[in-house]
Amino acid sequence: MRTRSLSTRLLASVSVVLVLFFGTTILVLDKVYRDLSDNAIRTRLELQVSVLVSASDEQAGDKLIPGESLNQARFTHLGSGLYGQIDRDDGEVMWRSESLTGTGLNLAHKVALGKRQTHFLRKRNGSEVQALSVGLVWEFPRHKTRQFTYTVAEDLAPYRADLASFREQLIGWFSGLMLLLLAALAVLFRWVLMPLRRVEREIEAIETGDRAELGSGYPRELAGITVNMNTLLRSERERLARYRNTLGNLAHSLKTPLAVVRSLATSAQLQEQVTRMDDIVSYQLKRAAISGGTGLGTAPVEVAGVVEALRETLQKVYADKKVAIELEVDPAARFVGDRGDLLEIVGNVFENACKWCRTRVKLTAQPLVEPGVRRAGLLLVVEDDGPGIAPEQREHVLKRGARLDERVSGQGIGLSVVQDLAQLSGGRVEIGQSSLGGAQITVRLSAT
Repeated sequence: MRTRSLSTRLLASVSVVLVLFFGTTILVLDKVYRDLSDNAIRTRLELQVSVLVSASDEQAGDKLIPGESLNQARFTHLGSGLYGQIDRDDGEVMWRSESLTGTGLNLAHKVALGKRQTHFLRKRNGSEVQALSVGLVWEFPRHKTRQFTYTVAEDLAPYRADLASFREQLIGWFSGLMLLLLAALAVLFRWVLMPLRRVEREIEAIETGDRAELGSGYPRELAGITVNMNTLLRSERERLARYRNTLGNLAHSLKTPLAVVRSLATSAQLQEQVTRMDDIVSYQLKRAAISGGTGLGTAPVEVAGVVEALRETLQKVYADKKVAIELEVDPAARFVGDRGDLLEIVGNVFENACKWCRTRVKLTAQPLVEPGVRRAGLLLVVEDDGPGIAPEQREHVLKRGARLDERVSGQGIGLSVVQDLAQLSGGRVEIGQSSLGGAQITVRLSAT
């Protein structure tokens, strides 16, 4: 599973905040616009009621009908969206606007004297209208009074369309603004996080051996980390060098006294114990000296040069056998580790093959690509045409001090050291049957 980058997480977090902020802003602005629209409709209806009242003329029979002074043409046009009606308190309709024709609206509505009521109605086609009814008293001659209800209604479709258009534009503008802000923030985050990406690249270069340490010129917030990491890298390399030098000096210091003791020993039993001590010291020193990897900042070792040098040496050592050593080394083969470790691995396996072969030895080296691992490891295969190793003995020969033939010189620790190195790097050693007829030693070294 791929881990999301820090910039992606920041952008996702900011996106959530922006969505919440702009969403809340859109809801608030939408409510404000709806309230303003509702107030505007009520104000227009109040105005139309006032126009009807002021244009009303008294008629015989205690009637009120708008006279010629009513100059609102929308009351007389069909489909104008503005409707009016005057009702008397006994339920008789005094006047209906011509615009009500065919709408199916009944604007009759009883309202208490001096009250105003807003209500909603639906026309025959289902569209909604908002109506305002006002109850008032009209005084006729001779102090006769009658109560009337003035009702004015207006279609809400235009307002609903304006509200929908406003919402669409609001969402569109805010969405565009949010995308613009996110794009700007993405560029800003990329610029701000450039030093972290540089650290990542330089650490990768250190892992692959292309760099020895991190560079300089980092921001103050990262300068302390990079300086301390460089100090750690240098101290690690120096510590490893001191450790190996100390072990080398210890090996030389112990070998000479042991050789003297062996030369002075008179009994066979003492000779045997001294030889055993020598084997143990040699094994433990070899095992302790291997690094099983490499310090960060160490360049990978080219396998071809090391193998070629070993072949020349072994051909001289085993000149009497006239061993034909074949090499198939991929130019891209690299060992991610210490050169001494590679010499220890190839040298031990190579020498065992030359020791046990009849006339032929073949070494194959190629990169080992593993899923999920950034760098390629190393696959070594050494074959010979010797007697081979029986399946039941293969596990035994990988143990320290194990030898198939005690008559053959050696301490029996070579393959055990190779196995230790392989295991420390997350790899393994496998023994099989060679196509040449003898043993096949396969060493898989991961680039961990």
